[in-house]
Amino acid sequence: MRRVVITGLGAVTPVGNSISRYWENLLAGANGIRRIERFDSSGFYSQIAGQISGFEPTTRLEPGEIRKQDSYAVFALYASAEAIEDASLIDPNLDKTRVGVILSSGIGGIAIMEREGAVLLEKGPGRVSPYLVPTMIPDIAAGLIAIKWGFTGPNFCLVSACASSTHGIGVAFRAIQHGEADVMVAGGAESPITPLSLAGFSSMRALSSRNDEPEKASRPFDAERDGFVMGEGAAAVILEELEHAKRRGARIYAEMAGYAATADAHHITAPHPEGLGAYLVMERALADAGLSTDDIDYINAHGTSTLLNDKAETRAIKRLFGERAYRIPVSSTKSMVGHMLGAAGAVECVATTLAVANDMVHPTRNYEHPDPDCDLDYVPGSARQVPVRAAISNSFGFGGHNACLAVKKFQG
Repeated sequence: MRRVVITGLGAVTPVGNSISRYWENLLAGANGIRRIERFDSSGFYSQIAGQISGFEPTTRLEPGEIRKQDSYAVFALYASAEAIEDASLIDPNLDKTRVGVILSSGIGGIAIMEREGAVLLEKGPGRVSPYLVPTMIPDIAAGLIAIKWGFTGPNFCLVSACASSTHGIGVAFRAIQHGEADVMVAGGAESPITPLSLAGFSSMRALSSRNDEPEKASRPFDAERDGFVMGEGAAAVILEELEHAKRRGARIYAEMAGYAATADAHHITAPHPEGLGAYLVMERALADAGLSTDDIDYINAHGTSTLLNDKAETRAIKRLFGERAYRIPVSSTKSMVGHMLGAAGAVECVATTLAVANDMVHPTRNYEHPDPDCDLDYVPGSARQVPVRAAISNSFGFGGHNACLAVKKFQG
């Protein structure tokens, strides 16, 4: 089977709109959660979110690429452009027929859909924008990236709720392993902070209502957690066949070693109470990577800050790793950026890759009150310098969709 390495990274997040800023702020335990500013949220159960700020898309994109697009697609274009530049893929000798794109999203252009739905009700069908469909559909970001760069390899979008981009990166990994492509741009993007999506998640009581303390609202594994906080943004990774990367002298962050997908087959929103699907997906990702539980030095948890998910994920980790579970650092990126839904797995894959590359793990923000059901080492307080030979990144989505990626240090 062909080996796959990670040669480029890009990110747009609530704590930084570049890879360097994102990583720096993750290590600092920065807060990206604040009161919603783009519309009046005062009547909503939850009034806070992880929002992008200071974002200037024209530093990498042309105005024509941005015009008429939903912000989720703009985030995707920008993050992928950074990853492509980071990987030095802007090369006239690159065989673009062997480069593909899998850019995932859980929701796609919901802001466009809401806006044009209001137009339909207020002004009639003749006033609905002809751009509604091509800007709303979740797969359009993958298409836009291919159009921008001329990549004619495999191109599509995977939708599996909050596991979308982890599944997408995993399938991109498989495409290279099986010779369908030499390079894949893979990741996820989401821009869900709209009245409709906020109302929907609020009605489920899935979100935190700690509106007076937004900086303390996302608190994975903490005993006082009361729900997740929505976030927005995008991340992209460049996956590349090892010999292809070597031939062009690419810088290699780490090796993508394994991937697995399972289902809970339990409930449309709640995880299996014993974390069965989560346990199986981690076990199978390790087997796919040829790694044992003794090889894993870090876990980037799904860690949503919800009562049931954090408990189930902790049980799954303890079931798989046994007593060693207590000696493995486990942290949640969502504690700082919120839950970016379909983009969550991609931003967490980036954090996992950088942990492996730098032997550094970021903290879990707001872990202050121990929960007897969540009793692992969640890296509270500050970042930690530790050897990271290999790590896994978990994602679990509504519908019982589970995905896990295994990343290890590159050894030629």
